[in-house]
Amino acid sequence: MTLVKLLSRLSRYGLVGFASAGVHYGVLLGLAGSSPEWLANPLAFLIASLTGYLGHALLTFREETGGQRFARRWLVMQYSINLIVCGLMPLVLPGTPSDLWRTLTLVFTPTLLNALIWSRAAQFTARRRRLSGSPRFHADDFGLAETVDEAVLDLIRSRRLHSTSLLVDGASAETAVAALRQLNPPVPLCLHLCLTEGPAPPDCPDLPASFGQLLLASWIPHQRRRLRPQLRRAIHHQIRRFTALTGVTDIHLDGHQHIHLVPIVLECLLEQPQIRWMRTTAEPLPTGLPLGVWGSAVRDGGLLKWAVLQLLTAVAKPALHRSGVQTNRHFAGVMFTGRMIGAQLSAAERCLSSEDLLLAHPARGGNHQRLSRQGFALSAGFFSSPWRQREWEALRTRAPHG
Repeated sequence: MTLVKLLSRLSRYGLVGFASAGVHYGVLLGLAGSSPEWLANPLAFLIASLTGYLGHALLTFREETGGQRFARRWLVMQYSINLIVCGLMPLVLPGTPSDLWRTLTLVFTPTLLNALIWSRAAQFTARRRRLSGSPRFHADDFGLAETVDEAVLDLIRSRRLHSTSLLVDGASAETAVAALRQLNPPVPLCLHLCLTEGPAPPDCPDLPASFGQLLLASWIPHQRRRLRPQLRRAIHHQIRRFTALTGVTDIHLDGHQHIHLVPIVLECLLEQPQIRWMRTTAEPLPTGLPLGVWGSAVRDGGLLKWAVLQLLTAVAKPALHRSGVQTNRHFAGVMFTGRMIGAQLSAAERCLSSEDLLLAHPARGGNHQRLSRQGFALSAGFFSSPWRQREWEALRTRAPHG
């Protein structure tokens, strides 16, 4: 940044800072007669923070933001940090209120904190603008049932899906692959590793097992010893079947219920030289969503699932890198799993770039209870929901990709 630009940035920062201070002072005076100081000051500071939030986005850092507002999380962060710091500093700083250095520290520490927070917000916004572009749309569970296959194939034909994942032990896997071969050009096909439901793999008495069971087994020695040989056999079986069905020998892989990210499963997968790519689930928190949507994510367990998978992805990515296995950069589809329509879909898409992956589970409406008889009881409930049809319809309304 040149000296002229730096001085311009500092002058704009100062202007917004003075405006925020003026708003703080004015609101505080206005509330002085009707509210106690302990309530009036935080309210005045909140309105001043809003002034700074808008002013720094639209004026101070306009080169980075392009005139867009910062994500609201930065306002929450700035307000929360300042309240905590301003509340604790008088308690921990030595000296008396009359000490000049103590007063200067109390005054300028929030100023420095705000400069850091807003500059980070500007960098985040600039990075998101640079990486703008529609993500790659991906559908799981191809081959599970005809109703799923029909929706996936429809979206591929209309150029609204970039790729899909094949459930090799699904009831319709063979017909699904045959139909996919007839498309011109066909889309990339991943192996959708399934260890949590479906037909029991040969010589694997403890499989299928739940996500939680396999996660716990990753750290319990005797369960690791018992399960690892079974996991290897199940993985070999699904890789062989995938290659037999598709003719593909360089495997791109993801997991049913993201089971491939569980440490004990990941260890077994990284022993397979055929695997060239694996999906990871580093999902940015979306912005601009109503509070009710976040409430649903908490109630439905999406937020908890998101947190667990962020940790597993953080562990998995270095291991993938060391093994030479490629992966996607960012991802969306965990936080609001099964409800990727409307505001959720738009917000997820805004967070991602053309290098990233957005996951959906579209299906035509129908009775999926027969899946239970085929060993897919979890999927029977999931795909019996009307949300599967809604996801299909939401994706059909999108513009075709290039």
